[in-house]
Amino acid sequence: MSANWGKNIELSIFGESHGKAIGINLGKLPAGLKIDMALVEKEMLRRAPGNNKLSTARKEKDQIEIMSGIQDGITTGAPLCAMIHNADQHSKDYSLLETHMRPGHSDFAAYVKYHGYNDVRGGGHFSGRITAPIVFAGAVIKQILAQQKIYIGAHIKSIQSVQDQVFDATLDKNVLDQLGQQLYPVLDKAVFTQMEAAVDAARSQCDSVGGQIECGVIGLPAGIGEPFFDSLESTIAHLMFSIPAVKGLEFGDGFDLCKMLGSEANDSYYYEDNKVKTKTNHNGGIVGGISNGMPITFTVGIKPTPSIAQKQETINVETKENTEIEIKGRHDPCIVFRAVAVVEAMCAIAIYEAMGGNQ
Repeated sequence: MSANWGKNIELSIFGESHGKAIGINLGKLPAGLKIDMALVEKEMLRRAPGNNKLSTARKEKDQIEIMSGIQDGITTGAPLCAMIHNADQHSKDYSLLETHMRPGHSDFAAYVKYHGYNDVRGGGHFSGRITAPIVFAGAVIKQILAQQKIYIGAHIKSIQSVQDQVFDATLDKNVLDQLGQQLYPVLDKAVFTQMEAAVDAARSQCDSVGGQIECGVIGLPAGIGEPFFDSLESTIAHLMFSIPAVKGLEFGDGFDLCKMLGSEANDSYYYEDNKVKTKTNHNGGIVGGISNGMPITFTVGIKPTPSIAQKQETINVETKENTEIEIKGRHDPCIVFRAVAVVEAMCAIAIYEAMGGNQ
């Protein structure tokens, strides 16, 4: 099982959902960086379970314990190791899963690949719980990028069929700051009640819903990205598809570009105060795999939470018979809300990697 990623920054994640702890090791961070732990804790709370009525009832403080790499609040240059102790596990809820494969989960594929030895409790290493240390890493790297006036933010673009507004070419720090102050970040606050209703309707039927998250990056200079195989899109895509439940990704207008004429899809350039800009941003700030100086915008599609309380058809791999399963435990009726912080964190890591890391 691979748990390592990166050339210009080195990530290594560890732990399982119902194990003693989860964590991350960050290599190649610059020395001498003062880390604002209050900002880190704020990011962790955005993702933590049990903090709002639209998430799982599992409660975890997600309190970070720094094991190495920071002394007196400043990075030392050594690998930064952070650990989060798990506290609220109900492992008995998962005893059936050693034989009964949950539809929509990694259970069967992992059973085959790891010969049945993988930890099934709470999804083990496949759980969205493992994104908590990713959010920590992203919170640290966001602070490095902010020193270069590069800022990242995201909003809930849709829940099921309920749509928020979208980012445009005028995206700026004020918009991102406003989103960062919201528990449920949306551009049009009026749509949130409809989103909430969609979640409640699914939950009342022992079901779940998915949605989309749109992420934006401002301040990234033109010229970042290494085509073909390390294009800016490739780097971002690699990390976005590493987030559990992400099943789709598009940059700028994405698949809607396929419906346009070239004259509609092209972003016309112009000079403003000796700076090159485009009048539209259909391509999401990336052309040829390289940033063009406009805001980077992309949307990730997140599938409905596969753990639902409805009775479902499945198989018993021990008896090799068809059977049914009724999933117990505490699960999010919609994981989109808590995934916003994860998408931002992964984006920060991707941007840092694409920029060359510690230069």
